[in-house]
Amino acid sequence: MEFEKKLNRLEEIVGKMEKGDISLEDSLKFFEEGVKLSRECNAKLTEAELKVKKLMSFDKDGNPVTESFNSDNN
Repeated sequence: MEFEKKLNRLEEIVGKMEKGDISLEDSLKFFEEGVKLSRECNAKLTEAELKVKKLMSFDKDGNPVTESFNSDNN
């Protein structure tokens, strides 16, 4: 699932839980799914942050560091 879809689903879950009109069992299911999605989104954001840092880095001689990113991890 794409990052944006995961984030939208997470927002949907939060909205349902904030209403407070779902059973305890459903709340636990939504909570479990939300935690999983939150961790996956956080990992993707961390990965993106590392890529940005690499793109903005320089070697010891002051030259921009360039390297290709492996897209197999999407």
